[in-house]
Amino acid sequence: MPEKRYETTAVVHELLETLGTLDQKFLEGPSALGDDQQVLEGYKWIFSIMQVALDVQVWADPANPRFAEIVGPYKKWGGDNSDAYYQHAPIDPNRTYRVRGTIGDAVYLSLTVYGGPLDGHYSERIVGTVNNRDHLDIGPDGTFELMLAKDRPAGWDGPFLALEDDAVVAITRDYLDDPSRGTRCSWHIEALDPPTMYRENDADLARRFRAALTWVKDQAQMVPLGLGEPNQIDEPYGVQAVTFGWAAGDAAYAMGSFDLADDESLVIKGRSPECAFWNCCLWNQFMHTYNYDYEQVTINGAQATYDDDGSWTIVISEQDPGHPNWLSTAGHPRGRIWFRWFYPSATPERPTTEVVKVSPPFLRQK
Repeated sequence: MPEKRYETTAVVHELLETLGTLDQKFLEGPSALGDDQQVLEGYKWIFSIMQVALDVQVWADPANPRFAEIVGPYKKWGGDNSDAYYQHAPIDPNRTYRVRGTIGDAVYLSLTVYGGPLDGHYSERIVGTVNNRDHLDIGPDGTFELMLAKDRPAGWDGPFLALEDDAVVAITRDYLDDPSRGTRCSWHIEALDPPTMYRENDADLARRFRAALTWVKDQAQMVPLGLGEPNQIDEPYGVQAVTFGWAAGDAAYAMGSFDLADDESLVIKGRSPECAFWNCCLWNQFMHTYNYDYEQVTINGAQATYDDDGSWTIVISEQDPGHPNWLSTAGHPRGRIWFRWFYPSATPERPTTEVVKVSPPFLRQK
């Protein structure tokens, strides 16, 4: 009897081989990192993207989906931060879904459906977004409900997001001013027309693992990020319907970088428009936040101390400069800076920057 061969076998072996080569990019060649902290974080990043690949490509089932956590303190990649929870559910545009939740202490929450390929590559556009400002009817008890389908279900007059033919995934976001003590939003999704049984299929599982392999390769192509012009913040921008990745459609963003000596600090001054939430995070070049269990490496609008005119000053340095809005570099001589504003009344003005020697009295005067 001939030995049975599985299509899945070859794909899984290729995925395992690929994982074994991912450190080459940050250990050698033009993208090599001389920063020991980042090299060690790079090894964690490899398994973070692998974990996400398995959750969103291999285990995810659009016929009977669950929301899966895609970022967190132990799942750092793609711009995570300490204030937020992100979840992923696969979508089949030919099915009808009910989403229920309870807002908890979230000051901003949204569900965004993305369209694009079903092969592990990032989504290419935003199909639609609902959020707690304009679209969701939050009940007195904090609960909400919405429907996702190609056409509005008969008899349903509540919040509805229309699915288009290329809809592939729904991403939820909920942000808290005080994530360490606040109650996060709860999310639940169910297909109203699920199949009655499930059996593994070699061709389909091979496709899922191939999508996971594509996901891992694409993530590896994006990092390590370059620093660009050091010690500056780029012009903020709003996200349009056409997007790369899973950016929010009701947000504005700005990226920058720092490259500082041990006795230097980067002083950032800016002003946030009226918005549901804003924060500033320090990332390594793998787009994940530094360890926020020990030092303040992110700050949000509710935590920040403001100047009398409503503006703010954030100070980034290795040493404590004695400023209330200090962000620690956590042993990193260089890194990325990321600002986000959710539901802003206007695109924010570009923050200004200045490198100064760490001097607590000087910074307190400022």
